[in-house]
Amino acid sequence: MSIQSNLNTIKATLPEHVTLVAVSKTKPVSDLMEAYEAGQRIFGENKIQEMTEKWEQMPKDIQWHMIGHVQSNKVKFMAPYVTLIHGVDSLKLLQEINKQALKNNRTIDCLLQIYIAEEESKFGLDENELNELLTSAEFKELKNIRILGLMGMATFTEDQNQIKKEFTHLKSIFDSIQKSQDIKDFTIISMGMSGDYQLAIECGSTMVRIGSSIFGGR
Repeated sequence: MSIQSNLNTIKATLPEHVTLVAVSKTKPVSDLMEAYEAGQRIFGENKIQEMTEKWEQMPKDIQWHMIGHVQSNKVKFMAPYVTLIHGVDSLKLLQEINKQALKNNRTIDCLLQIYIAEEESKFGLDENELNELLTSAEFKELKNIRILGLMGMATFTEDQNQIKKEFTHLKSIFDSIQKSQDIKDFTIISMGMSGDYQLAIECGSTMVRIGSSIFGGR
């Protein structure tokens, strides 16, 4: 199957309200261009240096999403162009993104990463930390970022019930924030990858991150 036919197959299964992020990490520009020619305009990378090299080489109507764990000292490299940063998990990181956005005369969109898995290796805020962050005076001072929603990664397991429980948990946190906080444009739940995106959509996801089902294994 070609990248184009893989893309078309997946897009045919996605409801209109769900955004597809093509996860292109470690893939060559030629593969990304094949997806681009097939109409894909949103790509997700997990390393800032690799994303920046691709941004420099590729058409400028592409939206670049940073989906990996972000180190504060690397934010400056993507600040001129990044469209959405998925994995924001601390006030300190938000403050750095805000600072670099200001330097570039931009407002940078972010998703707050929520820890929903039962694995220690995953990053993210818990529900209490999320509420503390959103109600803090320091957060309210940040004028060059925009929080568009939440992101979460389920446990890497075959147990569909556990994955469903974790996705449902993220959706309930999202709903409670929508009700309790006055955050404009808070509309995105980024959850679901190649193996579980259909379940994620059933549980309320509005953005899925799909790599291997489009580009093949790594």
